[in-house]
Amino acid sequence: MAENITIRNAPGRWVVRAGGAILGESNRALELTEGDYPPVIYFPRDDIGMAFLEKTASATTCPHKGVASYFMVCVPSGNMPDAAWSYEAPLPAMAAITGHIAFYTDRVTVERL
Repeated sequence: MAENITIRNAPGRWVVRAGGAILGESNRALELTEGDYPPVIYFPRDDIGMAFLEKTASATTCPHKGVASYFMVCVPSGNMPDAAWSYEAPLPAMAAITGHIAFYTDRVTVERL
């Protein structure tokens, strides 16, 4: 694993909400800490209502994690382009986040219950 990245089980139950809708809830979330950045909660896809997400053409590359794909969050109050991301095939050292999705907390609410 990259020296500056730590992945651990996020303790407790986590929820992600947007526009009044609950997008998902999980007690199997992961917490990824990278350098001085705030921790990011990654939700298992199985715990997210994927009907709220639509994959976009956006992609970025992280030298430590690999290529990130992005998703628009679609809720009745409106669409939020590229509000979530996933490493569909992360680099081997980041295999733990395979099948997980993270959200920008300035666009949606991610909180521990």
